[in-house]
Amino acid sequence: MKLADEIIISAPKDQVYASLNDPEVLKQCIPGCEELIQHSDTELAAKVVLKVGPVKARFRGEVTLDKSGAPDAFSLSGQGSSGAAGYAKGGADVTLTVDGDTTILKYEAKAQISGKIAQLGSRLIQSTAKKLAGQFCTSFAKVMEDA
Repeated sequence: MKLADEIIISAPKDQVYASLNDPEVLKQCIPGCEELIQHSDTELAAKVVLKVGPVKARFRGEVTLDKSGAPDAFSLSGQGSSGAAGYAKGGADVTLTVDGDTTILKYEAKAQISGKIAQLGSRLIQSTAKKLAGQFCTSFAKVMEDA
C-alpha cells in the first residue's frame, strides 16, 4: 500500500521540523496514540489503538528516524504488531519546503500488513490509512497554527 500527500502549514520550516521530532506533539496528532516514548534521538516506541472496519487492535511498535537530510527532509521506518489482529511495517519519506511564510510538508509512505486486518481487503485498508493520515495532518496543522 502506498500513500502520498502534501499539506501547507502556517509556520516556519524550522518550527515544523522541530515539532515533527517532538514526541508530545506527535502523540497528540497521531490518531489513537496512547503512548509515544523517545528512546534516543532516532528511536521511538509507540502504542496505538486503530479500528479498521470491524477490527479494533492495539499495536505496539518501534520507529526509527533517519535525519541525514534534516531539516529539509527525513525518513522514518517502523514495525508494529497486535497479536492475532495483525502485523504492520512500513516507512515514509518527508520533505519540508519553504513557501513564503508557510511550509509545504510532502510525504510518501509505504506499508505492508498481515493478519486479520490484511484479510479485510485492500480498498478498506487504503481508505482507512488515507483517513488516518488526513486526521494526523489536520491535527498537526492545527497544533502548528496554535503554537
